[in-house]
Amino acid sequence: MLDAALEALSSFAEPSMLLYLAAGTLVGLIIGVIPGLGGTGAVAVLIPFVFVLEPNQAIAMIIGAVAVVHTSDVITSVILGIPGSAAAAVFLLDGHKMAKRGEASRALSVSFISSTIGGIVGIAALTLVIPIARPLVSAFGTPEVFILIVLGIYLTALLSQGNMIKGLMIAAVGLILGIVGPSPVSAEYRFTFGSEYLTDGVGLVAAALGIFGLAEIVHLVAKRSAIADSTMRLGSGWLHGARDVITYKGEVLRGSLVGVGAGLIPGLGGTAGSWLAYGQAKALSTRRKNSNFGNGDPRGVIAPSAASNGIESGSLIPTLLFGVPGSAPFALLLGVLLIFGIQPGPDLINDKLDVVYFIVWSFAFASILGAVVAFFMSRPLARLSFVRFPVLAAALIPILFMSGYQEPINLNVFYTMLLLALVGWLCRLTGIPRAPFLIAYVLAVPLERYFFITVSIFEPVEWLTRPIVIAVVLLLAFATAFMIIRHIRSRRISDVGQSEKEVVPDSSSMTIPPYVHLLISGGSLIFFVAAATIGASYSDTGKLFPVTVGLAGAVIACVALLKDVALVRSTANPFSNDSQFTIEVRTVGISFGWMLLYVWLVFVLGMYLGTAAFAIAFLLVVARTKVLTAIIYASGIVASLWALVEFAQLKLPHGWLF
Repeated sequence: MLDAALEALSSFAEPSMLLYLAAGTLVGLIIGVIPGLGGTGAVAVLIPFVFVLEPNQAIAMIIGAVAVVHTSDVITSVILGIPGSAAAAVFLLDGHKMAKRGEASRALSVSFISSTIGGIVGIAALTLVIPIARPLVSAFGTPEVFILIVLGIYLTALLSQGNMIKGLMIAAVGLILGIVGPSPVSAEYRFTFGSEYLTDGVGLVAAALGIFGLAEIVHLVAKRSAIADSTMRLGSGWLHGARDVITYKGEVLRGSLVGVGAGLIPGLGGTAGSWLAYGQAKALSTRRKNSNFGNGDPRGVIAPSAASNGIESGSLIPTLLFGVPGSAPFALLLGVLLIFGIQPGPDLINDKLDVVYFIVWSFAFASILGAVVAFFMSRPLARLSFVRFPVLAAALIPILFMSGYQEPINLNVFYTMLLLALVGWLCRLTGIPRAPFLIAYVLAVPLERYFFITVSIFEPVEWLTRPIVIAVVLLLAFATAFMIIRHIRSRRISDVGQSEKEVVPDSSSMTIPPYVHLLISGGSLIFFVAAATIGASYSDTGKLFPVTVGLAGAVIACVALLKDVALVRSTANPFSNDSQFTIEVRTVGISFGWMLLYVWLVFVLGMYLGTAAFAIAFLLVVARTKVLTAIIYASGIVASLWALVEFAQLKLPHGWLF
């Protein structure tokens, strides 16, 4: 084991390895500042480079981006009061209050250092867990791995922020799309509908960038404004923040451990972990009668910062040991490992331990490097939020489409990305969590493979009565019962609150008409019934999984449909549209129109000329820049694409004319 750790460490003696790690860290910090894109968008943008790099180089770059998923979130939360993700909202309570007092530098210093320590604590936990868990993981058979994958997908949907039932529904959609293409258990193609493009599947990059990246761009472009509209000085206090970390070292350690614990549970995520760490730090300070939480207490920044990176490093444990990612960025990391034929779980722990330690070292170095870079880049990164988003989108849209093209090398992937962007926007609009979709998509093939082997080799009574399987099933039952009880209690509290006081609607919030939820549930039901029907036409081995998932998804969609029907019936005028909703739909439709125009321009003119024509038109009409500015900016975008082709060996599509 020590030999494997030292061998992995020796890989970083090559300067190129550190360069790729630094590149991933830098991209993660820059893209992570943009609310909505965050770590998932950063990792997805980097995945195309995987196909032209050596395995260790690609893994180092991806880990660099994953390790700083929550680091850049803090910058916009503290300085601008705009959380880059749901997990970063906790920093508004004390971090932003400190910034208002002129102590933004102190708050950022506290956050970066605590985050680094949290990441290292998580890595230390993983290092300690490996020798302990190795005998247990080695004893896992196919049924155990299968049920753990089910557990990961189920908990992710169950515990994610948003609608629990529809979280399970979107996870089932991810499973269906994940098995498009060649079957892993039979010699046939499924759900390709005669398309050569779909014979290789939908594509991991296209799925991630469509449902996360493009969906967020559509929403932000519709606003036509900057993410932030006010400025704030960083002030001084970098060293003061370092002293705070030393003074409150107990909060750093406790926050790190809370984060690692949260990372171990798939689906619990950064949001719950950050708030848990904040809550325990606040409760402890209240007992000690020295609480200033909510008014700019540095401990309110220390605890969630330590937890945020502790969550990420802690999530490596289920990802590497069991092949069950707990969040969308780690689902992409798992996808990268699978691209290189590295299957997390017993095989990885027993046969490729050096890969595990390479990831451990990469995460540790990236955590430190990310904090150092963030110290120097806080001000310029924050300034990105003052740029009107259509200006940024003029460059982001070509980059995202170019990234999605690299895996299939087929222009039809653009339409797939647009379709998934529509799905992602609908999920965002109606509060459906999107992480379960991506995690289910990545795990679909291994889940089917283990499912087929399990039901083929073992009798139902035989594999369902194995100790670990029983324990996981009981855990699933407990988690389901807990969520149902919590839902019932929250509804009772809500009913009591509404009966005791008059409810005043918030005119600033957008009301989603009930029929929208009904249409989504009904459309999903049709999708699952069609998937099960088409799946039944395949061979006996090839139809087992798609029919099972299709029927399960149909049941979940029926439950969601019944709830939505009840909602429609209980609403006085369920088919009336809120004015803000109407404006949102109209502007988002225009945004989709612009992206469709870009796709057609690339089809006709090729990537270079199509991008130039689109960028100039988009900047003039949507961003409303000057003609000279639009031409110079568009030239810079095209030059960037050329550089990626020449130096990164990426491929660009040719058009019908050029």
